[in-house]
Amino acid sequence: MIRIAAAAAATVLFSGALFAAAPAFAAAGASGTIQLNSSVAQTCTVAVTDAGATLNILSGSSNVAVGSVVENCNDGAGYTITVASSNNGTLKSSATGAQAISYTTTYDGTNGSGQSFAVTRSSAQFNKTSNVSVTVPANAQAIAGSYADTLTITIAGK
Repeated sequence: MIRIAAAAAATVLFSGALFAAAPAFAAAGASGTIQLNSSVAQTCTVAVTDAGATLNILSGSSNVAVGSVVENCNDGAGYTITVASSNNGTLKSSATGAQAISYTTTYDGTNGSGQSFAVTRSSAQFNKTSNVSVTVPANAQAIAGSYADTLTITIAGK
């Protein structure tokens, strides 16, 4: 029985020694910092929908909706949309004797003709839908054949 009492006394002494050796906590008012960092990449996209419209060259076509564009750009300084024609703003035909037919494009209320024109946005935009339309003056003397051009819509952040 003496051995058990001595072992119990040793355990109590040993436990007390552990608590006495524990480090003291920092004084009140001490602080530290954690630096948080992140970045967001510039992302500008367009989704172009071709309306499949047919233009009437003989009697002319006025403001025909040829497509729409959904613009997304997270550049806070804004962005530029460029509308570019493959044929320098003309409908061309490979038919013998056919002349190129000039037209005017309207993008979200801005008119342009020729090879390209730009529309500038002054801030970021998300899911902005813009319409594209074309006006072709009447040309009753146009040569028979198929006429075409391709419009390319490009977006670029500032």
